[in-house]
Amino acid sequence: MQFVYKIPGYILCLLAGFCLSFGGPLIREFEGAGPWQILFWRSLFFILAIVAFLVLTYKKQAFSIIKKSGSAGILGGFFLSTSFVGYIFSMTETTIANVVFIISSQTLFLAVFGYFFLKEKISLRSFLAIILAVSGVILMVGDSISGGSLIGNLAALLIPINFSILIIIIRKHPDLDMVPAIFYSGIFSAIYGFILSENLIISQKDLGLSFLLGVPQLAFGFIFVTIGSRTTPAATVGLLMLTESIFGPIWGCLFFNEIPPKSVFIAGAMIIAAVIIRSLEKTKPVTT
Repeated sequence: MQFVYKIPGYILCLLAGFCLSFGGPLIREFEGAGPWQILFWRSLFFILAIVAFLVLTYKKQAFSIIKKSGSAGILGGFFLSTSFVGYIFSMTETTIANVVFIISSQTLFLAVFGYFFLKEKISLRSFLAIILAVSGVILMVGDSISGGSLIGNLAALLIPINFSILIIIIRKHPDLDMVPAIFYSGIFSAIYGFILSENLIISQKDLGLSFLLGVPQLAFGFIFVTIGSRTTPAATVGLLMLTESIFGPIWGCLFFNEIPPKSVFIAGAMIIAAVIIRSLEKTKPVTT
C-alpha cells in the first residue's frame, strides 16, 4: 500500500472528503442500533481496517511503526476519538444542520492553529478562500440552522476542534507516519462504545452498515487525510475537507430522491471556487 503515500496530499484530502461524506446516508439506514452501539461496532471494523493497511504497507514492521509514533500518536488518537464521540452524541442531541455548520468551522480552527503552532502564514488569498467556503456552508444549511440543545452544540464543537488538533500534531511530525494515531483513536472509541452501550447485540443489517461506516467511510477517509495532511498546509486541509459538504446532498439525491434547493448548488459552487482559489497559491511544506 506504499503507493498511497505517493499520491499528492491535496488529492488525498479531497478523497478523504469524498469518503467521509457517506456517513450521513449510512447512519440513516440503521434500523435499531443505538448511537453507542454504532460507535462500538464501527470502531471495531475501523481498527481491523487500519491494522490491515499497516500490515499490507509495512509487513513485519507494522507494529514497530505503531510503536514509533509514540506519545504523539497516542495523543492524536485520543483527540480524534473524542471527535468521534462528539459526532455520535451531537447527532442525537441537536440538528444535522447544526452539526454540519459547526463542523465547517474546522476550516477556521485549522487556519488559526496552523498560524500559531506551525507558523503557517495566512495569505490574503487563503483568507478570502476560507470566507468564501464558510459562506457557502452557511448558504447550504442556513435555513435549517436552529438553536438546538446547548449540550448537543457543544458536543458538535468537539469535532472541528479535536480534528484540527490531530492535523496540527500530524503536521508537527512530518517524518512520522501518523496512521497509528487513527489506530489508537479506534481503540479509544471502541472502549467508549463498550462502556456506554447497554448491550452490543445488533441486527445483521446494522452490522453490515457498521462495516461500511468503519471501513470504506471512516478508515479510508482518515487514512487519506492523515497521509495527505503531512504535505498539505493546515488551512488547505480544512478547505479541501469541506468537499464533504458537497457530496452529502449528492448522495441524498441519488439514494433518497431528495432534490436539493438551488441554494445547495450555489453553495457547492462557492466551496469549489474556494478550493480552486486556494490551490492556485504555491505553498511550502512545514519544516520542524
